[in-house]
Amino acid sequence: MSTYTWLEAILFPQVRINEQRLLQHLSGKTIIITGASSGIGEALAVRLSNMPVHLILIARREQKLIELKNSIAAKGKAKVSVYAADLRQADEMEALLLWLEAVPGGIDIIVSNAGKSIKRSIFASLDRYHDFTRTMAINYLAPVQLMLALIPVLEEKKGQIINVSTINMLLQPFPHWSAYLASKSAFDQWLRAAAPELRARDVKVTTFYLPLVRTPMIEPTASYKSMPAMSPEHVAAHISKAMYTHKRAFKPWWLWPAEWLSFFK
Repeated sequence: MSTYTWLEAILFPQVRINEQRLLQHLSGKTIIITGASSGIGEALAVRLSNMPVHLILIARREQKLIELKNSIAAKGKAKVSVYAADLRQADEMEALLLWLEAVPGGIDIIVSNAGKSIKRSIFASLDRYHDFTRTMAINYLAPVQLMLALIPVLEEKKGQIINVSTINMLLQPFPHWSAYLASKSAFDQWLRAAAPELRARDVKVTTFYLPLVRTPMIEPTASYKSMPAMSPEHVAAHISKAMYTHKRAFKPWWLWPAEWLSFFK
């Protein structure tokens, strides 16, 4: 895990995991991780690599997925399958869903982690409608399509949906982030509305409202380099714990003052 500054250590306290409970709960299960080629998705795959599970790793970059699969195979206990697809493309999504239908034993857990972030003034996007269609496609439409296809098997397996979201869903909107926030809000609201129905059918739902995480997604934003951020490995530990506790939401302990302060930005 990355070394934290003193401030990060206060903002992001360590998580205690009951490894035996995690092992007992996950043994023999099949777990989908989208956006698995880097960042949180990669860290979670590595975190679970010593568990007797079947990891299905999905991302656009096939070579990165193959390298991750080989790395896990060399030292881990998990079975790993990889599938390279751009979930924004209808034909690639349809092919993925057909492939998932044939997975032996079905799916137990989906970690919806794939996403696209963009910071751009609305005035710089006047001739860039694709800023909005692309973010909506990967942050909202793709996970909805994936869930709709797999909810029947999740119901049968009494499975779990884990959504990797952002604390911005709980704060006042920030300028320059309209495309990103609209798309993330859309899926957050969809899942919050669907959750009571899903839980009534014994499908668990967990949403992670994460602060800044030091992943490749934030690298284009220069101002983030000096800001406190969680490590992907730390997030992966929290997600792993949620797999056996079934906690409904993860929020940083300091979120409530951040919510209050966001009104005065």
